[in-house]
Formats: sequence, C-alpha cells, structure tokens
Amino acid sequence: MFNPADKIQDLQYFGEFGGVNPSISDSSTYTFLSAKTMFDTFEGNTDGCYLYSRHSHPSGLYLSQALAAMEGTESANVTASGMGAITPVLLQLCGAGEHIVSSRTIYGGTYAFMKKFLPKLNISTSFVDITKLDEVEKAITSKTKVLYCETVSNPLLEVADIKALAQIAKKHNLKLVVDNTFSPLSVAPALLGADVVIHSLTKFINGSSDTVGGVICASQEFINELKDVNTGACMLLGSTMDSLRAASILKNLRTLHIRMKQHSHNAMYLAHKFENDGLKVVYPGLESHPSHKLYASMINEEYGFGGMLTIDAGSLEKANALMEMMQQKNLGYLAVSLGFYKTLFSAPGTSTSSEIPLEEQEEMGLTDGLIRFSIGLDNDIERTYQMMKECMKELGVL
Repeated sequence: MFNPADKIQDLQYFGEFGGVNPSISDSSTYTFLSAKTMFDTFEGNTDGCYLYSRHSHPSGLYLSQALAAMEGTESANVTASGMGAITPVLLQLCGAGEHIVSSRTIYGGTYAFMKKFLPKLNISTSFVDITKLDEVEKAITSKTKVLYCETVSNPLLEVADIKALAQIAKKHNLKLVVDNTFSPLSVAPALLGADVVIHSLTKFINGSSDTVGGVICASQEFINELKDVNTGACMLLGSTMDSLRAASILKNLRTLHIRMKQHSHNAMYLAHKFENDGLKVVYPGLESHPSHKLYASMINEEYGFGGMLTIDAGSLEKANALMEMMQQKNLGYLAVSLGFYKTLFSAPGTSTSSEIPLEEQEEMGLTDGLIRFSIGLDNDIERTYQMMKECMKELGVL
C-alpha cells in the first residue's frame, strides 16, 4: 500500500560534510567548467548542472523530490507561495481564448485570479458546483483546457470526487489540476487520476506559520515545461523559493505524519462534541457531511479526515465576538491561514473568501456567521472543548 510518509522517510540526503541535513547552497548563480556545458544547460539538455537559482537550486530540488515522493508523482517544483504555484500552472496550460472549469468554492485568491486577472489575458472561467458531476460536464466547451478543484474546498469543506473528475477530464482531453492543501498525506490526488497536484506549503506541510511557499507535483515532462528558460511559466514569472526557506520546510516535512494525525484526531473530537451540542458543524469525518462516504473512500485512514472544520455562529456579530473571546482565553488566534500548532480561526466571508461577491457567497452557502477553524495540536482536547463551550454559552452561540 502506498504510504506517503514512508516515501518521505525513505529519502536520504547527506550534507556536504556528512551532515544529516543536506547542505544549503547559498548561491544565486553557478559556475561551469566549460562554455559548452553552460550552453547545453540553457537548452535544457544537461542533467545535474545548476544554472541560476530562479531556474533551480539544490535545496529546492531536495524539497521537490520529497514532495513528489509524498504525492506519488514523477517530479515537482517548489515555488515562493501557494499562489506562485497555482498561477504558473494555469498560465502554462491555458492561452488566449481558452477556458477553465473550476469549482465555485475555492480559495479567494485563486478565485480572484480566475475571475479578475485571467480575463485580461482572454482566458475565461466557468465556476460550478464541483459535487455535481453533470454540471461539471455541461460547463466544458471546445475551448476548455483545465478542470480545477480543491480536494477539500476552502472554506466550505466540500469534497471533490477526484476519480470521477479525472475520468471526465480524460474523456474531454483536459488536465485535472487539484489543490491538495487541506489534505496532505490523507489524500493522494495523483493516484486517483489528477494530472497536477498543488499545495500551499505555508499551511500544514510547513506547519509553523513562519514561511510562505508552494509546490507543483506532476509529470517530469510538465515540470520541465514549467522550468523551460524560454517558455516556462515558473522560470519566466520568477516564483522561486529561496534556498533557506526550502531547507527549513524540508526539516518540518519530516514530522508532517505525526502532526496530521493529531490535527485530525483533535478536529474529529471537537466536531463530534459540537454536533452533539446542537451546533451546525461541517467536518468531512462526520456522517452528517454529505460527502462523508466519498471522502472516507479516498483517504488514507492513518491520517484521518484532516484538521479543518467550520461552525456557524448564527451571525457575523456572534462569530466575531466568539473569535475575540477565544483568543482572549488563549484557545487560539484570530488569524487567517492554517496548519499551525495553535488553533486558528477566521470568518472567511470577510477574510480569505472576501474576494467572492456577497451574492455568490450566499448562493454557495457561505453565511456571514461561518467560522473556519484550523484545529491545533492541543494535548488535552477535552480541556479545549470545555473552554470553547464556555465561550459559546456566554455569547449565546450555544
């Protein structure tokens, strides 16, 4: 059985002087022993040679290899941010006059890029309910090049049927691009048929909220296209990860399997407790989630259903008051992002999804009282639950 954590643990990189961590190459450019080798490298015909750090560097390649192993793809390329991974992929796959079919519930920055920026390049996007496969297929035209979704959507936690979407993509000769940020280790989209898998490394994979990064996991052919010195979107747009950041994320990646188990355990515990208390809770691990059975069939059970859940506090006023009180009680931080050791919470309608117009938020079910939780690594989750419950009772949420 494919276990992504084992693939990461099996990788072995020694430092220049025998260190257990690979040495960091703190260089922006690299020398060549011959002019011909430099020429061949520019032409993409030389393996094992480094040209310029915007193209590639050793620290980035170590991290890329580890993430490709984790996702079960031939290759990968790390980038300076999650958006620095998403945007080059879409620009590499789509040209003027072409079309994308995307899930309607995606990260606000991705939505804004598709909705506001890509039309400047004459690239259009149709946003659909990704859980309704007939709607997905109806939206495809002769100009469509990409089918885009998130494994678990931000912020509504809708689950994409990746295997079925991959079949639709193959039928229409499209590339299925999946953002797997919410479910590292739990789901391996490439093994379910995705062509390209993207992560914001900023979140669970790095896990310490101290750096920004992204990765594109795909075939060697596609990664080579992205890095081509003449036509590659990653190379030409310059979304390059710094060597020091790549080395730091690689070290954190080694504990991802431990952290994801605890994130999932804590989230499942709270989700069950709050649902039993009568709150409107959305968590893929709950049987009440409309895609629970689907997601259960997709995940590696060892890593659970993930660390993300939502609760509807009833109104924006109550949501804001609850988040402020929980922060005052040291239950977490009122902050965007996710994957930190402390619980993070935000009202996505006015933060990470604020790029989506209010009428579209209402249509997709994004209420103003919705709170998105990234559940932390709390050791005593029962204590956390009791303290959160007290806050909710005091504010009339419960």
